Amino acid sequence: MVSRVTTVAFEGVNARVVDVQVHVASGLPAFTIVGLPDKAVGESRERVRAALSAVGLGLPPKRITVNLAPADLPKAGSHYDLPIALGLMAAIGAVPADMLDEFIVIGELALDGSISKVTGALPAAIGANAAGKGLICPYSCGSEAAWADQDMAILAPSNLVGLANHFKGSQVLERPEPGVMADAGNPPDLADIKGQEIARRVLEIAAAGGHNLLMVGPPGAGKSMLASRLPSILPPLSTPEMLEVSMLQSIAGLLEGGRISRARPFRSPHHSATMAAMVGGGVRAHPGEVSLSHLGVLFLDELPEFSPQVLDSLRQPLETGETAIARANHRVTYPSRFQLIAAMNPCRCGMAGEPGRTCARGPRCAGDYQARISGPLIDRVDIQIEVPAVAASDLVMPRPVEDSRQVAERVAAERDVQVSRLAALGHTHMRTNTDCSSAIIEEIAAPDVSGRKLLQDAVDAMRLSARGYHRVLRVARTLSDLAGAETVGRDAIAEALGYRGTIGAFQAAA
Repeated sequence: MVSRVTTVAFEGVNARVVDVQVHVASGLPAFTIVGLPDKAVGESRERVRAALSAVGLGLPPKRITVNLAPADLPKAGSHYDLPIALGLMAAIGAVPADMLDEFIVIGELALDGSISKVTGALPAAIGANAAGKGLICPYSCGSEAAWADQDMAILAPSNLVGLANHFKGSQVLERPEPGVMADAGNPPDLADIKGQEIARRVLEIAAAGGHNLLMVGPPGAGKSMLASRLPSILPPLSTPEMLEVSMLQSIAGLLEGGRISRARPFRSPHHSATMAAMVGGGVRAHPGEVSLSHLGVLFLDELPEFSPQVLDSLRQPLETGETAIARANHRVTYPSRFQLIAAMNPCRCGMAGEPGRTCARGPRCAGDYQARISGPLIDRVDIQIEVPAVAASDLVMPRPVEDSRQVAERVAAERDVQVSRLAALGHTHMRTNTDCSSAIIEEIAAPDVSGRKLLQDAVDAMRLSARGYHRVLRVARTLSDLAGAETVGRDAIAEALGYRGTIGAFQAAA
């Protein structure tokens, strides 16, 4: 006899259907799992055996074969325990096999028969809903899975006995409710920043257009403080964006109690982060920091202290908005459309270019330190600014009158302008000027006559690449939008050009 239960294998954030086939036949007692299982899946036979025994169901003394189809797809994770157990229970008549056809099943079994939490409940629920099925998942994952669709059938038992009783009709499992929306809390406010008026304005520009930003300045100038306040002026995630971000967090096991949030992600990895930690990888190709920052901010403090190889791995995600992790037998793609915010000292001692200070390591200090960052990566940064040390007179002044709430209102209004303009052109999947392709930005940010002449001269004088040219146009379009201008004028082009080349200026000063 062969019983079937449907589960999923995760390929990035996508849930691919897997058919769990359980065959019980005469022969020497054995329990075999085939279909490219990893170590965790192979060990599930012992967890299933113990869990069934704990609820009073012994395995028959027969030859049991479990096939995970398609057989050429690698299977990884502990969420195969429950579907294998239910397939065995259906084979021996403990649960009705026809009722299992309506569900996709995920869950890990404890040795006492309880069902433990697994990662990926939200993507599994969305995949089950797309396939027209319900979902059976652990009780602790029910509030997370319930976000997928309010009308789909979801069973979230805490143990095997409760699930078996539900199918027999002696107990009713209620559909779980979606988790409570997580409170974004009180992020640090821009009103805490004293002085640094130029940096405050640039932060607003970066937030409005989704531009990448590099801040260069001496230690204690407030670069990290400025970056930590960027989330307070970013607009909240829309509902589709919130589910997209939450699916990545679910795969990474970061959704506690099914609580999802409209706050944009803000990730700040230490500079000792490895390649796999930054872009993703490992045996199961988990998402890295760039993917967990999707639709949010990736802040890299002390930028040159990161490994050059790790920094250069950011180039593809910055350009394409996704991260492809290739392995010998499979390929996984994660969305990675993030805003890069970076901070660094001008040199190792941090004093290059400071008025009245001399670099302790000589004129080559800044050049050697900044050479750790490749030119192609710097070319992908839209805005580069100098953040000078704060004067003592600024520190004793009262806090600025304008706080993050007021700036956030302007940023939200500016983003609405961008969304409306792009939607009118038929680009409903784009939301900011940074999302625009080269052809689109040339269309919506075409400068006037004087602006075009200035840009042409600057391309030759500054030796801008084609990428740098289009990034200047993107920043100029955002500047024009903030000024309420329909066209991109000479002033916007001039200011956008002024935000490029900070690295070279510091090297010259040193």
